[in-house]
Amino acid sequence: MNIKIHRIYEDELPQGFHALVDRLWPRGISKDEAKLDDHWKNLAPSSELRKWFDHKPEKWNDFRKKYMSELSENKEQAKECLESVSHKNLILLYGAKDKKYSHAHVLKEYLEKLI
Repeated sequence: MNIKIHRIYEDELPQGFHALVDRLWPRGISKDEAKLDDHWKNLAPSSELRKWFDHKPEKWNDFRKKYMSELSENKEQAKECLESVSHKNLILLYGAKDKKYSHAHVLKEYLEKLI
């Protein structure tokens, strides 16, 4: 399985199984527009962690460690999500403006270790 990340607001959505990995629904995107196969909000960072991080690059390393810890506590659910993928390409969709410091990168890294 190939795992890719893609910002939900961008055009040219890659083909594959599309899973939104944000806890909150992205503003301005209707459910019809999103064309999702699933919404993995339980694999998104906790609200507390998301608010603490606030997309501040200086917090990235600590955020990454804390988020990996949260994911490790939710390993069985992550495995179940992966098992539900019905395509060779998994596209993790996220809404954050900052492409470099998005939790989707950390989730991708975590999921790749499980496959």
